[in-house]
Amino acid sequence: MTTNVSAYAAPAANAPLERTTVPRRAVGEHDVLIEIKYAGICHSDIHQARNGWGEGIFPMVPGHEIAGIVTEVGPGVTRHQVGDRVGVGCFVDSCRECAYCRRGLEQYCVTGGTGTYNALDKNGEPTYGGYSSHIVVDENYTLRIPEGIALDEAAPLLCAGITLYSPLAHWQAGPGKKVAIVGLGGLGHMGVKIAHALGAEVTVLSQSLKKQEDGLKLGADHYYATSDPETFTRLAGSFDLVISTVSAPLDFDAYLSLVRTDGALVNVGAPEEPVKVGLFSLIGGRKTLAGSMIGGIAETQEMLDFCAEHGLGAEIELISADRINEAYERVIASDVRYRFVIDASTI
Repeated sequence: MTTNVSAYAAPAANAPLERTTVPRRAVGEHDVLIEIKYAGICHSDIHQARNGWGEGIFPMVPGHEIAGIVTEVGPGVTRHQVGDRVGVGCFVDSCRECAYCRRGLEQYCVTGGTGTYNALDKNGEPTYGGYSSHIVVDENYTLRIPEGIALDEAAPLLCAGITLYSPLAHWQAGPGKKVAIVGLGGLGHMGVKIAHALGAEVTVLSQSLKKQEDGLKLGADHYYATSDPETFTRLAGSFDLVISTVSAPLDFDAYLSLVRTDGALVNVGAPEEPVKVGLFSLIGGRKTLAGSMIGGIAETQEMLDFCAEHGLGAEIELISADRINEAYERVIASDVRYRFVIDASTI
């Protein structure tokens, strides 16, 4: 039997979010019921609520940075118990059978997996995300949040944290490696923290120097303004790894010039429009232009444990649910340091 829970939803594309109720399925054999305590606001929530990445499913309850407490478990659940601190990220199911799912790379499931919101589950029912009071999730897609991280600071790790941890781990950022993070926002600030904790030499590349003090406090060794053409001259061929977190088209040829031979420029930001790149920017130094998308369940748990071990949480601005629409406009204006988190008790 389904239960209706409080939520904030976009009733249609580009419409302001408003308070409503949405159905949650009954707790099944391997499900956990989570009382959501906090939900982060990710730029991808805005893209999807405004049809920026294609036709959405409405009404839409965004939110895939979820932290809460288990309040009920199904009879077959072994991974979690009532009272556990848990998180839910960008997907709540996958095929579990393809080569990627079997390797723990569920984010690259050949079926596309099941998004935490704006998706259809295996029964053809729409999924609703974290801007709500409760959610029911399969235990295998629910993460354990270690005691070392406050729940409100942990919520953004379920997307922003893993989105940066995964490429930093895959391209082996660490001692002796020079890493540049492009953009110091919700994603970028976690990239700086994690890359620093991994032991890399970290540089922030931002449009201006207005966040320089923040960047250095977060762990950056260097900070440069990309609006200054001299930056690209000075830093040519400097980096083993450049990670772009921005959701706007860049001059990829310019940023590839910063990558040393056999290095990589990895994109985790996702502009709505196509981008251009001259292939000689790649050929000249056997460089890689790549993308990366979140992480699998095991890697996300690894990230949470790593962040707890190193005392890393997101830098947040906690808001009540009635300020979600205001927060969306402020995210677009880059007016947040560095992640809005909704107090779910206000939903």
